[in-house]
Amino acid sequence: MLRFGSGDAAAFDVLYTRHRGGVFRYLIRQCGNRGAAEELLQDIWLNLVQARARYTVEAKFTTWLYTLAHNRLIDRFRRHKGSHLVSLDGDDEGDPLEVAAQVTVQPERRAEAREQAARLLGLVEALPAVQREAFLLHEEGGLSLEQIAEVTGTGRETVKSRLRYALDKLREGMRDYL
Repeated sequence: MLRFGSGDAAAFDVLYTRHRGGVFRYLIRQCGNRGAAEELLQDIWLNLVQARARYTVEAKFTTWLYTLAHNRLIDRFRRHKGSHLVSLDGDDEGDPLEVAAQVTVQPERRAEAREQAARLLGLVEALPAVQREAFLLHEEGGLSLEQIAEVTGTGRETVKSRLRYALDKLREGMRDYL
């Protein structure tokens, strides 16, 4: 980001290529609407471009980027009070059920993999919003507990509890498949 801020346009391509997919998956799984996620993603990258000259290293870049994403989601939820964090649609990298199903070409194994993926997606969708957000920031964004705490404005121990509860619920729900 510092290189981009100093005028290196190619650095933007590196940032975009490296982080676009994870941010998009985080957005779509939080807002449940592909169109809204795409709009939010464009807004986030536009904000990033506009902030390039003002950017200072106060935290890891991904923490700053996911803070932008988190804040845009909060703004969207405030504007659309009836919306909630529910859907786990596929993303631009293909339907996650299709990706999971490609494990093998044997039809029965593909069916089993699709069933497992659908079950996991349903379990993630059913998590309370704060647990789902912590889980997605950790898994999709690769953020640490400290970074998630910074992004969400909560304490590290709160994030740790939310993540632990989310993982416990997911493990319990997938117990038949393990």
